[in-house]
Amino acid sequence: MTTPTLSVQASSGFWNWLHEQQASIALTTYQSNRLFFIGCKEEPGVLALHERLFDKPMGLCWKPDDTLLLGCRYQLWELANRLPAGHSYEGGDRLYMPRQSYITGDINAHDVAIDRQGRTLFVNTDFSCLATLDPDYSFVPLWTPPFITKLAAEDRCHLNGLALRDGEPAWMTACSQTDDAAGWRNHRHDGGIVLSIADNDIIATGLSMPHSPRWYRDRLWLLNSGSGELGYLDGSSFVPVTFCPGFVRGLAFHGDYALVGLSQLRSTSFGGLLLEQRLAAEGQTAQCGLAIINLNSGTLEHWLHFSTLVTELFDLVAIPGARQPRALGLQEDALERLVTFPGSGGIVITKPTVKRPGQSAPLQVSGLPRPTPEWSPETQVIKYQRVFHLNPDNLIPYDSMTFPSLRQRWQTQPPRGELFGVSASVQGEMVGFGIAERFLQNQSVAAELLSLFVLPQYRSQGVAERLMHELELALEMPMGNPQKLGE
Repeated sequence: MTTPTLSVQASSGFWNWLHEQQASIALTTYQSNRLFFIGCKEEPGVLALHERLFDKPMGLCWKPDDTLLLGCRYQLWELANRLPAGHSYEGGDRLYMPRQSYITGDINAHDVAIDRQGRTLFVNTDFSCLATLDPDYSFVPLWTPPFITKLAAEDRCHLNGLALRDGEPAWMTACSQTDDAAGWRNHRHDGGIVLSIADNDIIATGLSMPHSPRWYRDRLWLLNSGSGELGYLDGSSFVPVTFCPGFVRGLAFHGDYALVGLSQLRSTSFGGLLLEQRLAAEGQTAQCGLAIINLNSGTLEHWLHFSTLVTELFDLVAIPGARQPRALGLQEDALERLVTFPGSGGIVITKPTVKRPGQSAPLQVSGLPRPTPEWSPETQVIKYQRVFHLNPDNLIPYDSMTFPSLRQRWQTQPPRGELFGVSASVQGEMVGFGIAERFLQNQSVAAELLSLFVLPQYRSQGVAERLMHELELALEMPMGNPQKLGE
């Protein structure tokens, strides 16, 4: 079975807009379990798309310390940018690495935010409350709508959105004011409400599945999802500003622009909405993607659509100052190899990865094609470093980089002493590997070269000689068997 690839279309001015705004966009889609980043490549008109797989990613929040807070199925993840200014990783100028996670259980958390006290806030949709974290509990409720009589995992009103004002939680959106299990599902057309936390009351009614309330430039903005509209509250009335061709969910602001997420319609949850009727009347179909709206004119100026693979988005944020952000996912070995520490001067690669000689790149399992690294001086630099704590078991993944095969050697000749290894790598991928052994022989210390291998395209560049030299420095003595094995 062929894995479908991602197909994206964008308006002709979308790249220019990102470039002029000096910003990138991150967005979540729990429908396809992806965290996406959309930025600009240096080549005019070429977008930089990057994705990582997470389990049901939903709410997303960007913090000024360049940290992302990501809500998932039963966890909240903090992803921190570990690239110092001016550094790059695989062409990216941001690298968001998982820093810590909090286990909440599967509570269907929606919007996430950080308040002025530094507390992590999240909309606990299943339990119909605004909640925060506590080391002794899965969650601690902070506020519950006045009509909710019991904390129960029943998604009674589909509480979903949170807006902060001056760093304090101020407003929330819900699809209804029902107090029975999943009662909101019968009120999708006009049962939506906006709640004031300070007043402990409902301040607006008659909405259709409202989402993503945000306080910006002295207005409470929100998305009336069932009608496909971005608008704001004027007293208790919703004032529509822009119609968008999709179920709107996920709202962020950058300068004079609103960034709105679009989703296609689900027949079971989204069927029969005013949005569906309006699209049919105008001969349009619901899109999945982004709409960039000028707040001064209300005009939808730029757009990006996902043509395949992704049909629904949940949340999005703008990342100011980022050109081409990237992230580490939980399924890749780079998470094991890349470390930082005080004084490290950036990211340090502890151990290079191994690509089997003569084989192509590893199988691609997620939606985006793997980009070909662009040429730069740093892609040609060969880095030499010690590989510590070697033994027959942890050398198994490196066997393709040993010659003669150490895996075969261990079957008849177990190690006699301590193993020393030095790798040669380019951009974190191993191109050469030397292994030696230091042991006692006739009551004196001896050293022997066991294996030396260099990828064919890097031979005749002095790599083998340098590996030998580095091994002898590590051993603090010359080695026997100094032939150029594997050359």
